[in-house]
Amino acid sequence: MIILQSPRDALLNPLQSVSGIVERRHTLPILSNVLLEKEGDKLTLVATDIEVQITTISEKIGGDNDGSVTVAAKKLQDILRSLPESAQITLDLEEKRLLLKAGRSRFSLQTLPSKDFPRMSIAGGEEKTFTVTQKNFRQLIGKTQYAMAAQDVRYYLNGLMLLINGRELCCVATDSHRLAYNSMAIETDFPKQEMILPRKTVLELNHLLADNDEPLKISGGSNQIRFEFGNTVLISKLIDGKFPDYERVIPNNLANHMFADRQTLHTAMSRAAILTNEKFRGARIFLENNTLKIVAANAEQEEAQEEIEVEYSGAPLDVGFNVTYLLDVFNNLSGEKICWSFNDATSSALITVPDNERFKYVVMPMRI
Repeated sequence: MIILQSPRDALLNPLQSVSGIVERRHTLPILSNVLLEKEGDKLTLVATDIEVQITTISEKIGGDNDGSVTVAAKKLQDILRSLPESAQITLDLEEKRLLLKAGRSRFSLQTLPSKDFPRMSIAGGEEKTFTVTQKNFRQLIGKTQYAMAAQDVRYYLNGLMLLINGRELCCVATDSHRLAYNSMAIETDFPKQEMILPRKTVLELNHLLADNDEPLKISGGSNQIRFEFGNTVLISKLIDGKFPDYERVIPNNLANHMFADRQTLHTAMSRAAILTNEKFRGARIFLENNTLKIVAANAEQEEAQEEIEVEYSGAPLDVGFNVTYLLDVFNNLSGEKICWSFNDATSSALITVPDNERFKYVVMPMRI
């Protein structure tokens, strides 16, 4: 039974949109599969890992028969990628096999029943729904997501807090060594609500959202959040936990302020980072009289020194930082200048952008 006939990219592009959350090896084999549902001229693709589900639709699909099946997502994607862009694809469902044909190429893939595919249900209860542009939300999470923890036992740090407060939408991420905060205005006025998005959800959104002004509809409840954009819907469970009080972490009234060109500082820091200790990644920062010196060394007694001109007239300062934490923020900012504020060598430092009051980055010093 032929269920689908289409150009390669009409199948490959939506498959790439959903397959990012699929694990190659899973304790539940069907979770390594993608669900394909053909109805009329529409093909719906669904992938899930139980915590996150992505659904997308491809239209103007040929084929006389409707049908549904689940097949290994990574294998199907690899096959489609390996075929020529101009290839015409036919999917033929025969009992427990899916036959993919393209020109003289033939592939027979194992399938699992679509009725066994575990779809996430839409949670009931009250939801807060609002719309922003894909570009603005992508920038919001892009300037904070790198500060998320990866595998912390404090599970609530392995994600990003989305805070709705009045007409403001805030993002906060921290791994307890650094904290990134960013916010944007929204049109609807809501009472305060905190939602912690899993790390995987944030990374997928950062990958899937386009850098344009197309709408992104966000609907958040007590234990689930939904993102709708274009032909795609991403549903994610929320992390159940209490996020740290970020307002207490962001320092106020810092005494010393340094202004520098972001790109110049970034490239100097990148060069110095080459000779840092691979495990601790520490670099010392010396500040005095409009001069910033970066010194890095490693266990082989190799040393790098970089010196750049900055705007600084405060007290002389000698402080150590994890260079990775600094490169992360310089990589993800877009302003020409940054402001780096300090009190002393033992206190948290604050990095801001002079023309963007909504962004803040806190980083703890380290002993070197």
